[in-house]
Amino acid sequence: MPLRKKEEIELSENLKHTALFDSYKTYGGKTIDFGGWALPVQFSSIKDEHEAVRTKAGLFDVSHMGEIIVRGEDSLAYLQKLLTNDISKLQDGQAQYSAMCYEDGGTVDDLLVYKIALNDYLLVVNASNIEKDFDWMQKFVIGNITVHNVSDSYGQLALQGPLAETVLQRLATENLAEIGFFKFKTNVKIGDFDALVSRTGYTGEDGFEIYAKPSEIVALWDLILKEGKDDGVLPCGLGARDTLRFEACLALYGQELSKDISPLEAGIGFAVKLKKENDFIGQKALVEQKEAGIPRKLTGLEMIDKGIPRHGYAIYKDDQQIGEVTTGTQSPTLKKNIGLGLIDRNFSELGTEVEVEIRGKRLKAITVATPFYKRQK
Repeated sequence: MPLRKKEEIELSENLKHTALFDSYKTYGGKTIDFGGWALPVQFSSIKDEHEAVRTKAGLFDVSHMGEIIVRGEDSLAYLQKLLTNDISKLQDGQAQYSAMCYEDGGTVDDLLVYKIALNDYLLVVNASNIEKDFDWMQKFVIGNITVHNVSDSYGQLALQGPLAETVLQRLATENLAEIGFFKFKTNVKIGDFDALVSRTGYTGEDGFEIYAKPSEIVALWDLILKEGKDDGVLPCGLGARDTLRFEACLALYGQELSKDISPLEAGIGFAVKLKKENDFIGQKALVEQKEAGIPRKLTGLEMIDKGIPRHGYAIYKDDQQIGEVTTGTQSPTLKKNIGLGLIDRNFSELGTEVEVEIRGKRLKAITVATPFYKRQK
């Protein structure tokens, strides 16, 4: 996505911003244009924020994410048709990772589904896809359901890291230890505010995503950072969010997933239930893809030669292009130049030596296991 300097953002009237926009400057944030949103890329440094999340905790403003509510007696049948995962397995107070696909198996978006209650679901979608997703969902409305884009009614914070529960518990009346992985509670009191608190995240660490009214997000942000200051909790931006999710090999729409990349190719087959009772959009194409042998595979890369693999760089075996890099950087945790590449599955075996074209030169790399980072529980 195109990036712009903060000075340019202030001249643009078209950029969207969250309720925390004015707070970015207060906390030293460097703001960029992120897909039409004015968001902080960092507050201190990407390296320091990354390290804080891995060792202590960091707080992110993710209020740009989209929220869509599906309600009505036919909502389960509707979501089963729309999504790749098996929504019938969800219990009240449980979240699930899923995807929406086109008929040809390409990905509309990846998302979280929260089952609030019977016939009451909250979907959290990627910010750049809100309008596209909502339009797609409306095309397939059936029976007695309502589908509402309520993105403007939610603010969202993500407190991530090994100290996340310790810090948030000092502010919360609920016992947060009772909120298990991919579970949530509504009406959790944090300070003076009610919030939906979910044990989910996008960093590879333990932590929570906190949903509240936009009018209350600024006060919650200040409250959590003040409470966690002595614990080393830092405000964090998009830069650290990207390096953290990348090390944990969590897919990013527009890079690991797209209309041209299926969930099976992107390595999120665990969220695709090809044999679930209800057929879903794209299921036939994905079944055929799997039966024929998934043609491309998302594969870990570690550079042998000096160079950093970046999104879109071509990957070669001998003189044959076998794929391209989806994400790459110098890992703050591993101190290595690593990447993810979507490559011909015939060359995806671990230990295969390949070349990445970087600035006109083909540099050696080797295929390695993923995820690059996995937290110790």
